[in-house]
Amino acid sequence: MQGDILMNAILEWDASVLLWIQENMRTDLMTTIMKAITRLGDGGCLWIVLAIVLLVLNKTRKVGAASALALIITFVTVNLGIKNAVARIRPYEVIDGLTNLVGKQSDFSFPSGHSAHAFAVGVVILIMMPKKIGVPIFAISILMAFSRLYVGVHYPTDVIAGVVLGTIIAFLSVTIINKICQLWNKRNKAIEEEEKQEEALQDM
Repeated sequence: MQGDILMNAILEWDASVLLWIQENMRTDLMTTIMKAITRLGDGGCLWIVLAIVLLVLNKTRKVGAASALALIITFVTVNLGIKNAVARIRPYEVIDGLTNLVGKQSDFSFPSGHSAHAFAVGVVILIMMPKKIGVPIFAISILMAFSRLYVGVHYPTDVIAGVVLGTIIAFLSVTIINKICQLWNKRNKAIEEEEKQEEALQDM
């Protein structure tokens, strides 16, 4: 009984936030901007391109590896796993008066894949790169998460869950890549030591 009351309260809050945004924040200019930002995240496009660029550049290859790993984990966990398990219907199909600005979505609502991918890569870059790069990228992550509410395709709880999951995955990915790099460097150092010892023996 208490669980039902809590769930109804959350659903009411979800709906009230989306309707408030629609009634108080939507303007022609904001709609153009938010639609453009949300489209950049379709299929993880922006973040995939960014990860590839970081992988190609030698100085940022480690960041690129962490970003790519974060994207893979997010896709498997969120898009293939949780979304299909929860199977939450999109808000524009449930909330009376809510307008969807970007057309019918092909997958389920919870959690927000755009938000999860945005924060997975955004947090990785914020952790591993200088602030002059990390902060602007992270700001784009925040805007992309908000854009999903603005255009009416996600509940606030979808976005919150996506943000939390993306952040956790980002920290996990950074930890894994750092550990792999440490092991790789340790291996290379051991090989160098062996080669030096062999050279020393040959010189004797």
